[in-house]
Amino acid sequence: MFHRDSFNKHRVRELKVGEVKGKGPVIYWMSRDQRVADNWALIYAKLKANEHKVPLRVVFTLTPAFPAANLRHYDFMLKGLAEVEKSLALEGIPFNLLRGEPAEQLWEFAERVEASLIVSDFDPLWVKRDWKSQLNQRITIPHHEVDAHNVVPCWYASPKLEFGAYTLRPKIKKHLSTFLTDFPDVKLQCKSEPNLHLTRWHEVLVWLNVSDEVKPVKAFEAGENAAHAMLSEFISLRLKGYAEKRNDPTLEWQSNLSPYLHFGQISAQRVAIEVLKAPVPEADKQALLEELIVRRELSDNFCFYNPGYSRFAGFPDWAKESHRIHRFDVREYLYTLNEFEIAHTHDPLWNAAQLQLVNKGKMHGYMRMYWAKKILEWTTCPEEAMRFAIYLNDKYSLDGRDPNGYTGIAWSIGGVHDRAWPERPIFGKIRYMNFEGCKRKFDVEKYIMMNLG
Repeated sequence: MFHRDSFNKHRVRELKVGEVKGKGPVIYWMSRDQRVADNWALIYAKLKANEHKVPLRVVFTLTPAFPAANLRHYDFMLKGLAEVEKSLALEGIPFNLLRGEPAEQLWEFAERVEASLIVSDFDPLWVKRDWKSQLNQRITIPHHEVDAHNVVPCWYASPKLEFGAYTLRPKIKKHLSTFLTDFPDVKLQCKSEPNLHLTRWHEVLVWLNVSDEVKPVKAFEAGENAAHAMLSEFISLRLKGYAEKRNDPTLEWQSNLSPYLHFGQISAQRVAIEVLKAPVPEADKQALLEELIVRRELSDNFCFYNPGYSRFAGFPDWAKESHRIHRFDVREYLYTLNEFEIAHTHDPLWNAAQLQLVNKGKMHGYMRMYWAKKILEWTTCPEEAMRFAIYLNDKYSLDGRDPNGYTGIAWSIGGVHDRAWPERPIFGKIRYMNFEGCKRKFDVEKYIMMNLG
């Protein structure tokens, strides 16, 4: 039996301090980590429920007003949550979907069931942090937050904003042996009355009443089962050779796990565990783990400690100064947001990348850099470039509205986690990319044909 004292206390922080009293249930407020397996927040909630001999309820708060979310995102998320509900039912754990303003709905629910503790999963983005702040102003019970998304908890890996991967990497590696462990199987001892009926998910989608302008993506099946199937496929077919082939957009040699990681339908820690077991060259394993752990957790660090993660204000000082110097440089091309959105630029490579995003819900990682840098080159100022890039990524990418997206765009446009490069027009000291450089890296014409048809 996994004992509660074996749970690493550094995975948890108290957002609202207090004593767990009464016989009301522990509530796990599921949000960023939408899975039953390999979920440290759910494990912690079970342990606290067992410790206090009370039931556990899992709650998800659904709002139609989530920034930039549309049918593509809600369709994928709701299908995954339907699977979560069924898996929880097999363990005798009730799942409650609350619709409306999250903090208000959760507070009212906690009052109604006389909850004794709220457990939530960690998210560095302001929208979720605001929800938690609003909730904590209303509740009188304790609220504990668990980082179930990162291998090394964000606040424990580093107490400050890091300069780049080279400063965070050694801090993460120092703690990997402590945190990169397998997940315990914790059985809930005190069961609640089960829900009599499962959620009518088709009715939920009708209630959301979101625009169907951006259609669901057929290439990605939602849910934990599909996520683990994708992981197995990646390890068996594409992990070998990953170090060399991942940056060639014509090979499609990436893991394709980012939508599942974004919605928390698979644990990054589980991915790391399975990758380390694989009989492939060490270079391929390390290349994947660098992306999965160091780079992902660097993005969380950036968004957690930099309140301007989606704005010009979040750029490093050298990049801000460079942009000020080159703010009024003449642009050969200027495009409106609509022209970008419909892929109507002079550059067929950029157009192909945009259409890959629109049609497939995911853009190749290497092309994301080129795509964002060209938006900087073809807009009136870096502020406009940030707005356009974030709008397009959040609207069309299944893994949009994510620390990885905001950090990648800030790297491309604002030099975040990068260094100053030789000065040139428009870009200043921001790293430059161009069409000819891409031609030296991969078969540009093949990529264009793959996405322009």
